[in-house]
Amino acid sequence: MSRPPAPRGRTGRPPVTSRAQIVAAARRIIERDGWERLTIRGLAAELGIGATTLYHHVRSKEDLLVLVLNHYLGQIERPPLPADPRERIIAVATSVHDAAAAWPWAVEIVTTDGFVGLLDESALWMVDEILAGAEDYGCTPADAVYIFRSIWYYTAGEVLVRANTARRRAGILGPFSLDHIDGSRLPRLAAVGGDRWAAVAERDTYPAGLRALVDGLLAQTAPKPD
Repeated sequence: MSRPPAPRGRTGRPPVTSRAQIVAAARRIIERDGWERLTIRGLAAELGIGATTLYHHVRSKEDLLVLVLNHYLGQIERPPLPADPRERIIAVATSVHDAAAAWPWAVEIVTTDGFVGLLDESALWMVDEILAGAEDYGCTPADAVYIFRSIWYYTAGEVLVRANTARRRAGILGPFSLDHIDGSRLPRLAAVGGDRWAAVAERDTYPAGLRALVDGLLAQTAPKPD
């Protein structure tokens, strides 16, 4: 009697076995098509699996985006930090800005209060260092949170405005103009003009603005000497 044929091995792409594969595929889609077009079904197709299988790893698009963001932030190396609390806050805030500027789409995911609850420990060192710098300067824990939130609002706004300005230059958004301004009603704005406004907006004012903001926050919250 002849033996039955040996079972054939599986063909095609291997099944997804790790979140690293999911993150890599999601990043490919984001970099190729934009984060808005990232979907569970599209990612499943990219991986060659069914959407049902993918739902065993991620529950929703938001969960997927947070997963990708945590992976990205977890890869950022900690820079050497100054001992001076004020300078440490500025150095860490600059790291936050640089990380956000490299991935401006991610800022939209974390532009809500309480977003720190979405991030992994490996991504939260920047938040913790700013809180520590503020407390070392003499601020209360509550004031340290206020300082971090204020810095984050400033940083997120800067990054999003810059990103949208780049989209405008690329022709994705409409052109910037102040030609519609009535000089008799808004004389100072009309006198500035669109070209001068755009020229001023081109400047990288984040570092100077950050220092002014941190100085003001610390002066407002730190204890006054007797």
